[in-house]
Amino acid sequence: MSRLLHRDTVPPVPAAELTARSADGSRIHVELHGPEDAPAVVLAHGWTCNTRFWDAQIHDLAADHRVIAYDQRGHGLTPEPGPGGYSTNALADDLEAVLAATLAPGRRAVLAGHSMGGMTVMAAAARPGLREHAAAVLLCSTGSTRLAAEARVLPLRAGALRTRITTAVLGAKAPLGPVNPVSRKILKYATMGAGSAPDRVDACARIVHSCPRRARVEWGHVLAELDLAAGVRELRVPTAVIAGTDDRLTPPVHARAIAAALPVGLGLTELAGMGHMTPVEAPEAVTAKIRELVTRYVATGTAAERKAATAEKEDVA
Repeated sequence: MSRLLHRDTVPPVPAAELTARSADGSRIHVELHGPEDAPAVVLAHGWTCNTRFWDAQIHDLAADHRVIAYDQRGHGLTPEPGPGGYSTNALADDLEAVLAATLAPGRRAVLAGHSMGGMTVMAAAARPGLREHAAAVLLCSTGSTRLAAEARVLPLRAGALRTRITTAVLGAKAPLGPVNPVSRKILKYATMGAGSAPDRVDACARIVHSCPRRARVEWGHVLAELDLAAGVRELRVPTAVIAGTDDRLTPPVHARAIAAALPVGLGLTELAGMGHMTPVEAPEAVTAKIRELVTRYVATGTAAERKAATAEKEDVA
């Protein structure tokens, strides 16, 4: 078994776990990995996924980063939400709650969001909590608007019919059923590149099929009506974008539009042959981009903050 395969399939053990409380009282499950005083990274997963989606990044980054990963409401170990229900405002509330629960006032981090996780960051772009804690952002395989209209999962010509059927699929209540050769083949076609390794397809299938049906359906309705174009314009921190050229769920047209509209854009990286699940399909590229952002926007600041805090303690003493 290769080292990479081992990293992808053995879940990392968190240094600690906690529950953040969102604005509506919803409980958000949070995992903390790596040294507490190391440069911080916050990972937000996408629709139908959970913290295990980031295992490759956590394994790599936790050696010298404080990695914070959380389950979106209704996913993984985060239960069904409180009165706030399912909405982009709720996503923003939850992210603010996680940042407040895990980062000291003024401490900044790189925020990386995949798919709905990227939409979470866009939804929170104007929030005080994000502006206080976000040093830089990485948006992976995501979109801000017209998701149903642009999706290419269905082999139909673009137009009203394809949009209507895609919208219906996003909110479909039918159970996904067990993971088997047929379901893996369907998931690979819809969400991953043709050259994706079988173990990575299987890992994604197990994550997606474990998502509670209600969360999948409710968030599917939210995604079908998504419009976060204003959030992109409000994202006033350095932001890099990554997309797979063969992404059928959020085709590169979304990434290009986001990259062009960002106030402080760091460019778009298009990964040839990759589909929608870029952190799993191309873990080295995604992790390297996160490290690059940390080095450029967090590491120096973190060292300076520690030096200032030490000086302040000595002055008090």
